[in-house]
Amino acid sequence: MGKNEYESIRLYQPGRKPPRIVAIGGGHGLSAMLRGLKRYSKNLTAIVTVADDGGGSGMLREDLGMLPPGDIRNCIMALANTEPTMQQLLNYRFTEGSLAGQSFGNLFLAAMNGISGSFDEAVHRMGDVLAITGRVLPVTNQNVHLEAEFDNGSRVLGESKIFYAKKINDCRIRQVRLVPEHPTALPDSLQAIADADMIILGPGSLYTSIIPNFLVDGISEAIAASRALRVYVMNIMTQDGETDGYTGEDHVRAIIEHAGANIIDVCVANNRVVSDEVLAPYRVEGVEQLRLERERIEAMGVEVREFPLCEGSRYIRHNPDELARALLGVLREFRG
Repeated sequence: MGKNEYESIRLYQPGRKPPRIVAIGGGHGLSAMLRGLKRYSKNLTAIVTVADDGGGSGMLREDLGMLPPGDIRNCIMALANTEPTMQQLLNYRFTEGSLAGQSFGNLFLAAMNGISGSFDEAVHRMGDVLAITGRVLPVTNQNVHLEAEFDNGSRVLGESKIFYAKKINDCRIRQVRLVPEHPTALPDSLQAIADADMIILGPGSLYTSIIPNFLVDGISEAIAASRALRVYVMNIMTQDGETDGYTGEDHVRAIIEHAGANIIDVCVANNRVVSDEVLAPYRVEGVEQLRLERERIEAMGVEVREFPLCEGSRYIRHNPDELARALLGVLREFRG
């Protein structure tokens, strides 16, 4: 796709039906991308992992027996169309007492869960209250935990424990699985995948935000059977305690090993070089800018498209609008 075609993307083009986009993942990467995409299409569906068991989400999960609200809340907030005061209120974190560190948005969703018949109904009702663009779906309504197995054969149960276990084991993650295995996918998630024009995987933590979605029964099969353009958004940096030393090829291979073939058509990656000054604090933590290894990815049958996508002086992130325009441009290139 040429520069002019990339720059020709416009908001809600007259006479052109907005594409049906499904974004699958979790964490801050997914919510940031949604903030950019909602300017280009109202037909957005975010399918979000529910394996988180740390922080405020973990506290509510343990205390109330509900599914973790954090990643869901972030996606709802990214798609919300509310007054600034409401945004500020929902993002507020308590600083004292037993609620210290807890987000009001998490409590809002917990209360909605208390008056709803199911977690996905609570998510839907919260989305209605906040007039979100599109919709947010948990990948499953079942209570699941994430288990990681390392190359040395050791295992750890709990998404929040994987970082520390990897540090102790000092070896790569071999695979992750859900406990209990084979949870049932939300039917609306499977239907959204079947109806999509583009399915986006990531960006986000490889083993704790993206891959857990493929471990829910029916999700990988639905993606493989879909006629949509299937795009993986490559992370900009490696992740301490999860993908140390990984290349782009390693990321793609891990997804295919967990999800099977016919999962990725195109990989969208950042090609803006991060300065040594910005990278310095990351290198102290053992984190580096991801090496793409484009030829190796293409040898796996996956197309690669590169764009200048990153921003930030201390925390390196995808620029939401640049990423959204790149994704829409890739969709136009491959699907017209």
